[in-house]
Amino acid sequence: MNLDDLPADRLHDPSDGHERHDGPGRQRYRAIWLSDTHLGTAGCKALYLLDFLRHNESDRLYLVGDIIDGWQLKKGWYWNQSHNDVVQKVLRKARKGAHVVFIPGNHDEFARQYVGLAFGGIQVRQDDVHLLRDGRRLWITHGDQFDGIVQSVRWLAYLGDSLYTFVLALNHWFNRARSRLGLRYWSLSQYLKHRVKNAVAFISDYERVLIGEARRRGFDGVVCGHIHKAEIKTVDGLLYCNDGDWVESLTALVETLEGELKLIVWDEIRSPAQPLPSRVVEELLQ
Repeated sequence: MNLDDLPADRLHDPSDGHERHDGPGRQRYRAIWLSDTHLGTAGCKALYLLDFLRHNESDRLYLVGDIIDGWQLKKGWYWNQSHNDVVQKVLRKARKGAHVVFIPGNHDEFARQYVGLAFGGIQVRQDDVHLLRDGRRLWITHGDQFDGIVQSVRWLAYLGDSLYTFVLALNHWFNRARSRLGLRYWSLSQYLKHRVKNAVAFISDYERVLIGEARRRGFDGVVCGHIHKAEIKTVDGLLYCNDGDWVESLTALVETLEGELKLIVWDEIRSPAQPLPSRVVEELLQ
């Protein structure tokens, strides 16, 4: 089976303003930011992430939290070969000279005990600073420390995570039915999150709090994850960047060699025309 035989799995319209790469050629950037990949869950689009890593190189690679989902792994083990391949690909990039930094989030908070150490060339840090080509300083943090629910109402955060996992599973089967009808991919979870009044208010508050903290610390902007909403915009005169996620939006934040910040949507696998390995086909159709 070839890629052309697989159901379409696009998450955004071509006009949404996010950059797409249509060919299998490699791209190089000054920096790449990835977060909320949630390896260890069925919702993780690991094959797409692996394909992105194969086609994109950078001097610096920032893993901005929730890379491995420890919350879900505690409930039940889920780890496809593609999840392991992603980890190996990141380690290989570090071995080849990329400066790789891992900033743990709330789902992989177990790694916070290793802050200050390095494993396989990957540095574990509480947060970090990136110097853009034009000299601006960006503070890098996962962002969960500024989520009042995660910090103060732990049980509610776990309940919300369980409900979110359920919606993702529902979304998966819903879109399998849509693909059989010849319809495009449509994210139920994103729709609910961005239409529910309280969720929209939470996102706005989250952005303002992070910008306020970045200002207090003397930075020109912030790069974060956590809320699964990719964004580049100016808030109160400072730069707010969220690199999105790899369970819904399949997005990465990059700084080009010329110093421009962009969001990339990697919503299809860029592969040569040869037939895919059977395990890849099986994972794509799960």
